[in-house]
Amino acid sequence: MFDYANPYPTPRLPLFARNVVATSHPLAAQAGLRMLAAGGNAVDAAVAAAAAMTVLEPCSNGLGSDAFCILWDGTALHGLNASGRAPAAWTPDYFRRRYGTDAGAPPRRGWDSVTVPGAVAGWAALSQRFGRLPFARVLAPAIDIAERGYAVPVVVQQKWAAAAALPELTQQPGFAATFLPQGRAPQVGELFAMPGAARALRAIATSGAQALYGGEIGQALAAAAREGGGALTVEDLAGYAPEWVQPIGQDYRGHRLHQIPPNGQGLAALMALGMVQQFDLRALGPDSAEAHHLQIEAMKLAFADVYRFVADPHCMECTVEQLLAPAYLAERARLIDPARAQDFGAGNPVRGGTIYLTAADEQGMMVSFIQSNYLGFGSGVVLPDWGFSLQNRGHAFSLDPASPNVVAPGKRPFHTIIPGFLTRNGQPVMSFGVMGANMQPQGQLQTLVRMLEHGQNPQAACDAPRWRFNAGLSLNVEAAMPPDTVQGLVARGHRIELIQDSYQDFGAGQFIWRLGDPAREGYVAASDPRRDGAAVGF
Repeated sequence: MFDYANPYPTPRLPLFARNVVATSHPLAAQAGLRMLAAGGNAVDAAVAAAAAMTVLEPCSNGLGSDAFCILWDGTALHGLNASGRAPAAWTPDYFRRRYGTDAGAPPRRGWDSVTVPGAVAGWAALSQRFGRLPFARVLAPAIDIAERGYAVPVVVQQKWAAAAALPELTQQPGFAATFLPQGRAPQVGELFAMPGAARALRAIATSGAQALYGGEIGQALAAAAREGGGALTVEDLAGYAPEWVQPIGQDYRGHRLHQIPPNGQGLAALMALGMVQQFDLRALGPDSAEAHHLQIEAMKLAFADVYRFVADPHCMECTVEQLLAPAYLAERARLIDPARAQDFGAGNPVRGGTIYLTAADEQGMMVSFIQSNYLGFGSGVVLPDWGFSLQNRGHAFSLDPASPNVVAPGKRPFHTIIPGFLTRNGQPVMSFGVMGANMQPQGQLQTLVRMLEHGQNPQAACDAPRWRFNAGLSLNVEAAMPPDTVQGLVARGHRIELIQDSYQDFGAGQFIWRLGDPAREGYVAASDPRRDGAAVGF
């Protein structure tokens, strides 16, 4: 099925096992694996890993994050939207009174960038509906890590140190006390503990998350918001619940890619796949300029529509079905010139800082899970006594009344995080994701094309050098991309910058591919070398 010869330099090999967890930190992967070894299932493993990640990679996620999940329960696919909603006081006038009439969006940092955090409610919902082990047991590894501490790894330290140089973060309440205890970012190999987070996790474990949504943590958050001039209230927290949703999908080469429906950008990956299948990518080399160019142009077209139309689904001007209509995607694909890069606008379909993890078990349950602070360290606001850092998803709202993404009370903002799931003939094939802002649909497109068109195994598809579209004709490419490919893209008009820092620009993926009967053949898994993580299994 796959070619297991890897043409790209990598320190990693595919993992084969019947029970698998893949994350961007080895200790989180082990936390999940401990749940599987204790008789838990893939949901228990995913929740344990997600909780551990809030401590192990705080620059990317935290207890105040949002989350999304797609899972196969053994017979059907389910989606969970655990993204937060705007506080009841948020309106365009609220922000203009505070930040001036020229403000185009809520601020990047501080209390006025914080929406209701949804991840913890998402953990509880997953555990209650599908988990096998008690919720408190699933959170135990994260509590232990937070209390005893861990040695900070290489890639996480790089991002941590970069954040420590930003006054917009370090001046936020509680940030320095929690994340710069020595007056600086921890060094590689230095012990870092989060006793406040251990306290919060214990309260969450014993209350089934109610401690945050109206209980003692929620009361502390609301009091801190009030003191800091924010709008978040206990009522905002107590009124929150994650939403079970039906995943949306796009067929491609005998498979179907599934995403969470809006308010997320998963539509971009589906639309780009629908466009590139108008071309014979299999006849082109996987690293050729021709193949990359077609994918880049399809991605541009998809983003143009997604940024224009996607918002909270109740506020969208068009439907998912209209954006994924085969005739519309074919029409958009016809705009692609194989010889020339273009700057596209939105079409008219109305006619007529993130961590990703995945887990799978030998009973066949597969979980694709993602949670995020949004920008690195999120809002920067932290409650030190609780180790509680808060996301800044509110910054993704618009203050333009003509925008479908205009801020409103209780509304969900546009979201970048997207878990992916692949099926074939209605049966599960792969749980996967590629984290990293707008790199996520771009990374999903590139890795899927490599696997489904060219037979590259998940680790090779993950290791291959990537490109990243920014805006207009601007494109970043990894320094490892072949020079001939880069020159071929330049010749087509792409304005390219070679980037050495893969962590910041090209995302990181985790992949679990089902090989057959999970109890017999099991899975093959991959973990991105652009992070500190690992795929582990037994």
